[in-house]
Amino acid sequence: MINTISIGNYRSLLHLVIPLSNLNVVTGANASGKSNLYKSLRLLAETAQGGVVNALAKEGGLDSTFWAGPENITKRMKSGDVPVQGGPRQNTTRLRLGFSSDDFGYAISLGLPTPSNSAFSLDPEIKRECIWAGNSFRPASLLVDRDRALIKVRSDRQWDIVTQHASSFDSLFSQIADPVRTPEVVSLRDNIRNWRFYDHFRSDVGAPARLPQLGTRTPILHNDGHDLAAALQTIKEIGDAQALSDAISDAFPGATLDIQIQSDGRFAIEFSQYGLLRPLSGLELSDGTLRYLLWVAALLTPRPPPLMVLNEPETSLHPDLLPALARLIIKASKSTQVWVVSHASRLIAALESSSDCNSIGLEKELGQTKVVGQGMLDEPMWVWPDKGK
Repeated sequence: MINTISIGNYRSLLHLVIPLSNLNVVTGANASGKSNLYKSLRLLAETAQGGVVNALAKEGGLDSTFWAGPENITKRMKSGDVPVQGGPRQNTTRLRLGFSSDDFGYAISLGLPTPSNSAFSLDPEIKRECIWAGNSFRPASLLVDRDRALIKVRSDRQWDIVTQHASSFDSLFSQIADPVRTPEVVSLRDNIRNWRFYDHFRSDVGAPARLPQLGTRTPILHNDGHDLAAALQTIKEIGDAQALSDAISDAFPGATLDIQIQSDGRFAIEFSQYGLLRPLSGLELSDGTLRYLLWVAALLTPRPPPLMVLNEPETSLHPDLLPALARLIIKASKSTQVWVVSHASRLIAALESSSDCNSIGLEKELGQTKVVGQGMLDEPMWVWPDKGK
């Protein structure tokens, strides 16, 4: 489980350090920074997929993602590199992303490229990348240390240089993952690659989830939901079939869900509701009903990930469905770490009724995203490996 996430110099997230638990609810007014926090987590996930540079390019390049707030908010205190109001603006040129858990911590620092004649001279470069043991970074806890093109690993209390020619655009996860020599790199890479992000399921009339689809065993719902029927059938056969039935009846009393297996191997949804003489097909379901079924398939996965992030799951749902969705999310948080980004007060209230819920309220002050009520002494301990560079 991730215990702490830290973001530096990314859009409105000039300096953000957040403690986490199994169930985390991110709330805040429009433009408070919820989307920026979500995007920064996606960028962290892209490091293990080898796509962080491409992801930044799609956002307009690294330079466009840097903090661009007012001049009088970035004076840094000697005691902790914490931005406070007052003083001249510092020339911050690094985007920093990091997290820590009980097992490992990870941080990456990206900067503007060294001037060159390359056609890719606008691509950001990875300046520093580190993996350490435990929840808090200390020089003595470093296991893997990358400084620009040089990557070294700790072995028997000594440092071994793995390469001095690492490519500036590839994470160490893509370059030195070796189950024998660098098992911590493989372990952390696989963990991050298993993170799941769900947002903006399609529910329009042409949505793939409404149509019969070729069915194979699907323990993990695709992030676009096209394999919904197969995912629901997989839960029935190798997952928690009773939990699936309970989730349907909790939201729609008297309703039942069946999966029709067609002669050509395609799977289709059949949804029976109390009072109707025939089941409804996927094409006949309301947007809200279809989206609820998508969340059921995602949250009752037979293969729980280490982290699941739900972005505005309340979209298109009737308010009366939100308590049932909240109970489903709370159940999922018992077997996986869950983030929910939401501004639906009824869903938030239902999630916060859980004793395990960690509520993170965001607000903006002079353009900077902050955690509501979090003072300097309330932040989790966090030190960037490349602090001061």
